[in-house]
Amino acid sequence: MHARQFFPAEKAHLIISSASIAVAVGVVGVAYGAVSVEAGLPVWFAPLLGVLVLAASSEMLFVGLLASGGSPIVAAAAALTVNSRHLPYGLAVSDVVGRRWPRYLWIHLINDESVAFAAAQRSQQSRRFAYACVGIGILVAWPIGALVGSLVGQAFDVTIIGLDAVFLAVILALVISALRDSNTRLGFVVGVIVAVACAPWVPTGVAPLMALVALPLMGIRQPTSAPESRNEASDG
Repeated sequence: MHARQFFPAEKAHLIISSASIAVAVGVVGVAYGAVSVEAGLPVWFAPLLGVLVLAASSEMLFVGLLASGGSPIVAAAAALTVNSRHLPYGLAVSDVVGRRWPRYLWIHLINDESVAFAAAQRSQQSRRFAYACVGIGILVAWPIGALVGSLVGQAFDVTIIGLDAVFLAVILALVISALRDSNTRLGFVVGVIVAVACAPWVPTGVAPLMALVALPLMGIRQPTSAPESRNEASDG
């Protein structure tokens, strides 16, 4: 049965897109769960964190720092720093989550994908539908993927089957997509230099936090080029 048989074209497209995103997130969750077990965490940890936190990038950073020998406090601080981007996300979807008590449940579905899909819709009803489809899909797929990965990681060596490489590839893919912006590239390079320079002198896991000093560089506005300025002047 096809979704288009039961829903209008717009909603059917959102459902299909949400399902595709959920599958992709679930695959990443498998790698995340396997690496968490490899780091010495219990099988239930990654799935439970996936349900309660539901923030893939923060969870992967947390587990990655623990796997590298970092302290839980440092790992949690780094994860919370990454998750702070959800504050403006909440403002962006304030009309979607509503004002009554159920909003506290809907807020839990805030993530990059659900906010992006909601923001792309024209009507409030479509925004809510897109937000719910993507958010619920990820809420289901991410913990299930983490559970499958944890069970696989407990039964097999993740380095042999390559799930550790998948974990690193996912993180690298997230970084590369953001480096298209020149300010982000500048902040990334400066952050890497700071982290590498500090690594021998600070406890394990603290160096990535030191890289956050480069964050202000990402907010620098690039000056408008001279040719563009001349073109605008001629148009006027």
